[in-house]
Amino acid sequence: MGAHLNAYTSREQTVYYAKVFKEDAGTGMAILADILQNSLIDPMAVERERDVIMREMEEVNKQHEELILDLLHEAAYEGGGLGRTILGPEENIRSISTADLRAYVETHYTAPRMVVAAAGAVDHGEIVDLAEKEWSARPRESITDFPTDFDAAVFTPTEVRRFDGAEPRAHVALAYAGAHWTSPYSVPLMVLQTLVGQWDRLNPTHGGSSASPFPLARAVHADAHSYMTFNTCYKDSGLFGLYLVAPPEGADAAYAATLAYLANLDESVDADSCARAKAQLKANVISQLDALAHVCEEIGRQFLTYDRRVPVAELLARVDAVSLDDLRATARHFLKEKPHAQAAYGAIGGLRPHAGASV
Repeated sequence: MGAHLNAYTSREQTVYYAKVFKEDAGTGMAILADILQNSLIDPMAVERERDVIMREMEEVNKQHEELILDLLHEAAYEGGGLGRTILGPEENIRSISTADLRAYVETHYTAPRMVVAAAGAVDHGEIVDLAEKEWSARPRESITDFPTDFDAAVFTPTEVRRFDGAEPRAHVALAYAGAHWTSPYSVPLMVLQTLVGQWDRLNPTHGGSSASPFPLARAVHADAHSYMTFNTCYKDSGLFGLYLVAPPEGADAAYAATLAYLANLDESVDADSCARAKAQLKANVISQLDALAHVCEEIGRQFLTYDRRVPVAELLARVDAVSLDDLRATARHFLKEKPHAQAAYGAIGGLRPHAGASV
C-alpha cells in the first residue's frame, strides 16, 4: 500500500496512526481497529519488545533535552504520575506481563476515552461510516476494577540534580506551575512563551550576540549557549518554564539572570513586545496547518480536552483578544515571587543550590 503505520505515547495520551492514500482509508482504519481490539499480545512478542524498549531508553537518555525535561517532571510532580518517564523504570519493563497489557487495554481502551481523527485527503462521511463499522463495539465502561482517574497532578517545587563528568556543559531547566488546557490563562501563557522566545548563539536567525530581539537573550548571551521557552499543558496542570544550556563557568550567572527576568516580566513587558509576540504566535499556529499529522493529533487532543474541535479562527481571535494588561496579570499570577521546580544535568558543580532540593 505504500502506507506508514506507527504509534507513540505522551504523558497523557497514546496515539496509533496510519498514513495512507485516500483510496486506502478503509484498509488503514481496519488495520488500526484490528491492532487495538484484537491483538494476540503473544508472550514471545512481549519478551522481544522488552529489549527494544530498553534500547529506546538508552537513546532517550543520550538526548539531553529529553533527559532534562524528564528530570524536570520528576521534580515538578514528585511522586505523581506526571513525574514518571513515559518509558517507565527498568524493573517495570523487565516484569510487565501479557496479562498486565490485556488489563490495561480492558481498563483504558473504552469509547469515551478514544477519538478517531483524520486529516488530509479524506471524506468526512466516509470516515464516520468507517469509524462506526470498525469501532462501534468498543465498551463504554472499563471491564476491570482498576481506577482510571485517580492521580491528580500536584505541582512540587523541588529540584533533581544529576552530575555527569562526561558532559562539558551545564543543562538547567526550570518550571513554574502553569495552566491546564481549559484554563483562561492558557492562551495568555502561549503569548508569554512566544514573547520570552528562544535563542541559540549558533543560529544566525536568533541573533548570535547582544543583537537578539529577545531581552532575555541579551541578558544571558555572555554566559549561555542557548535557551528554549516551553509552555506545557495537561488536563489538570501545566508547566511554564525554560531550558538553558551554558558552559560551567557561566551557568550560575545565566540562571540568576533568567530568574530575575522572569520574576520581573510583568513590569518589563510593553505594548510593542506584546503585539510582536501575538503576531508571531498566530504565524506559528497557521504554519502548523501544513503538517497534517499535527492537525490530526490536534483534532484528537481537542476532542479529548474540550469535546469539540476548536476552529483556527477562534484560536486566532483568542490570541488577538489578549491585552497588555492580560499579559502583565498572567506574568504576576504565575511568575512573580512564585516557587519553581528545577532540574540540572551535566557540569553543574558551580550552580547554586535550589531551596528544597532533592538529589
